[in-house]
Amino acid sequence: MNKKLNISVIGVPMDLGQARRGVDMGPSAIRYAGMVKRLEEIGHQVKDEGDIRIEAARKKTEPSQLLRNLTEVTEACNALATKVNEVMENGQFPLVLGGDHSIAIGTLAGLGDRYENLGVIWYDAHADLNTGDTSPSGNIHGMPLAISIGIGQEELVNIRGFSPKVKPENIVIIGARSVDPGERELIRDKGIKVFTMHDIDKLGMTEVMDQTLAYFKERKVDGVHLSLDLDGIDPLYTPGVGTPVPGGITYRESHLAMELLYTSEIITSAEFVEVNPILDEKNRTADVAVALMGSLFGEKLA
Repeated sequence: MNKKLNISVIGVPMDLGQARRGVDMGPSAIRYAGMVKRLEEIGHQVKDEGDIRIEAARKKTEPSQLLRNLTEVTEACNALATKVNEVMENGQFPLVLGGDHSIAIGTLAGLGDRYENLGVIWYDAHADLNTGDTSPSGNIHGMPLAISIGIGQEELVNIRGFSPKVKPENIVIIGARSVDPGERELIRDKGIKVFTMHDIDKLGMTEVMDQTLAYFKERKVDGVHLSLDLDGIDPLYTPGVGTPVPGGITYRESHLAMELLYTSEIITSAEFVEVNPILDEKNRTADVAVALMGSLFGEKLA
């Protein structure tokens, strides 16, 4: 990724995949934090495609319906998938701004048929491998990875008419520290590679990233999508997230991870999600997101 890119920014102002309001303002907060200028100063061409239109929730979820706002989330993810696919057809690098993490269902659906063997880095405190049967909340933002490997609600699994969007063995989760029992079982059954916070503490971030890159090389992936949830980082640095989990990846470790991904030239698309300005302190979390984008896209200190 050392070459200068044509980046298309796609905002997805959606908070329907969970219960706390405010994350729909995440794309605006990230833009306000100076994202476009920062990427342009590195030398990239940036086109802001605006926001995917999100319909308001029409009614409360029916008691028989396990997934919150299923219809609206499905519509939004369909629209996002179409937009991501269009951006890829035009030779642009898709950079998606969330919004809650349910939007990754749409991002991966838009990418999935562009690659023979897509890899995914899931940089997150959570595995997001719940289903309607295992989720304690019914919040779809805890399900996007399960849906993308073909497990879950039919409407979401079959967006763009194919499934899975990514093979389970082509996923690397980094930073996990809050994983539900059903998710642990799925990780074991499907052979998903996970670096927990214990692994990061024990090995160090450089070794974790080296192993991640070697794993993708071994898997012969033809593209890698980075899905970065700001709650993957310790809430000391990113207070403006809906589901903070103490004991996360540090600010500096995250910069190092992004710098190593930049030098690897492996990343072909990215999304930054779960910035919630209502819960934030002076836009700190959006500032962190933009700073990490700087490192991912090649910003140099000297």
